[in-house]
Amino acid sequence: MSVLYDESQWEKPGTFHPAHFLDKDGKFIKRDAFMPFSAGRRICLGESLAKMELFLFFTTLLQRFRFTPPPGVSEDDLDLTPRVGLTVAPSSHKLCAILRI
Repeated sequence: MSVLYDESQWEKPGTFHPAHFLDKDGKFIKRDAFMPFSAGRRICLGESLAKMELFLFFTTLLQRFRFTPPPGVSEDDLDLTPRVGLTVAPSSHKLCAILRI
């Protein structure tokens, strides 16, 4: 967890910043400092299955829906600061899921 807040590895370690995983051309890059399934002896045995399931789930959602903030709220108004507690979780937001035709 500490590597996720390391200022020597991330430009904005305390905020949700998807550009951490994009190069200057907007293409995905794998960062060595991102270890969501741990490493070494404590690595998650179901990592490959979890990644595949997450990919299928989110791809299906993004193919079928377009997600936007509710009417009257702009994307700049959304607070992307995570909630810190026992775990670090994203803040709750209301979104509109518009079915793609």
